[in-house]
Amino acid sequence: MKKIKTALLSVFHKEGLEPLLKKLRELNVEMYSTGGTYDFIKSSGYDATPIEKLTSYPALLGGRVKTLHPKVFGGILARRELAEDMRQLSEYEIPAFDLVVVDLYPFEETLSTTDDSSKIVEKIDIGGISLIRAAAKNYKDVLVVPSVDQYTELLEVLDKNNGHTTGDERRYFAARAFEVSSHYDTAIFNWINPGNIRAFKQSKSDATVLRYGENPHQQGVFFGNLNDIFEQLHGKAISYNNLQDLDAAVHLIDDFDECTFAVLKHNNACGLASRENLMDAWKDALAGDPVSAFGGVLASNRSITPDVANVMNKLFFEIIIAPDYDTEALEILKSKKNRIILKKKKYKFSNEQFRSALNGVLWQEFDTVTETAEQLEVKTKTAPSAEQVEDLLFANKLVKHTKSNAIVLVNNKQLIGSGTGQTSRVDALKHAIEKARRFELPLEGAVMASDAFFPFADSVELAHKAGIKAVIQPGGSIRDKDSIDYCNEHDVPMVFTGIRHFKH
Repeated sequence: MKKIKTALLSVFHKEGLEPLLKKLRELNVEMYSTGGTYDFIKSSGYDATPIEKLTSYPALLGGRVKTLHPKVFGGILARRELAEDMRQLSEYEIPAFDLVVVDLYPFEETLSTTDDSSKIVEKIDIGGISLIRAAAKNYKDVLVVPSVDQYTELLEVLDKNNGHTTGDERRYFAARAFEVSSHYDTAIFNWINPGNIRAFKQSKSDATVLRYGENPHQQGVFFGNLNDIFEQLHGKAISYNNLQDLDAAVHLIDDFDECTFAVLKHNNACGLASRENLMDAWKDALAGDPVSAFGGVLASNRSITPDVANVMNKLFFEIIIAPDYDTEALEILKSKKNRIILKKKKYKFSNEQFRSALNGVLWQEFDTVTETAEQLEVKTKTAPSAEQVEDLLFANKLVKHTKSNAIVLVNNKQLIGSGTGQTSRVDALKHAIEKARRFELPLEGAVMASDAFFPFADSVELAHKAGIKAVIQPGGSIRDKDSIDYCNEHDVPMVFTGIRHFKH
């Protein structure tokens, strides 16, 4: 174990520093400090040596240069087991620092509050990040505390060991230090990158250990901050699978402006309807597939009222997401102990998606395209009616959020059947038709959306014979004419969007 005799403190945030100063004084640790930190230490009634006294240089360039000096970094990087290193410290009267406490300039916080590049640049820490890296490199002899978030852990170590540190403790803090520095540099790169430098740079410092991963025998961790997106009002801890369902649910419901209710299972909508009031939206969404709704995720883009909560409460479901809840509605929904109740905040999602593949990472832009009536290209002699166009656009929003191969059937802004994740588009359609028939939903007069083109006319023929009266698809097959000809022969309007919506 090594005793802490000398410490260097250079922090931006002073909150939580006073208890640490008190402990260091109790342990008779000699303190060196910089600028504002030195002023805080003195005003708090503790002794410290200003770094300028060690370096014989004042802070330069408006504070940009304070600690970048051989006497500072020599005291951090000196290898205690090397006689020559220690001889040089003695010759140049350099203290050997056993503890370095740093808290960096708030770059990310500044980035979130201003677009002024001159202000942002000034929050790129140079001296602090250098101190962290130097101390972490020499963890054999130096304990580094890279953030105010680690003050409590440091105090615990100092209390437990009476001012001494073990090699394992110093290595642990060094790892935390490189975590902080890499996260900091990643944030700076992602801001300053003009967009044409292709490099995968991601860092999430807020990690939540989950009960398990996709299955109980797999470990799982979530890197992110759910509190930015939701306020959890009730229920058990959110699981790995819950998180995937939540991601699918919020992106789906955000695509609808009308009063809409969605029911999801395994990342796909099994029920969805838009209506003038929430009760009707709920009833018609549930009617889309009341069997699959069991144990599912519910999402609403309107506040939950007591009457809706009462009828919803009869169903077993895992999660409910809504922008708000009436007080009485919330109490009704809380009647199930483990039910997760989330209040969705106004939040702008990133336009980036990541997925691991072959020990690497796939990156793409999120599919944010939502087609409008003006973008539709009528490919048949008969154009769809205004009501059919509304349903076609509704279905196309849904199919974008459905696993490919995907077919979605809609009637009067209600999901009546879907085929998800099938290996053939015909199978997807057959599955959608079978579901609609099983739950006695109206196929006659419905519309069909496909996430990709039809390579043959078999799908539109099958749909037409089931009662489908209009079709929306991206087009782009070398055999598009086959489907168009069939629709013309049977007076079925077909529109192309020109945009494929694969979701794998």
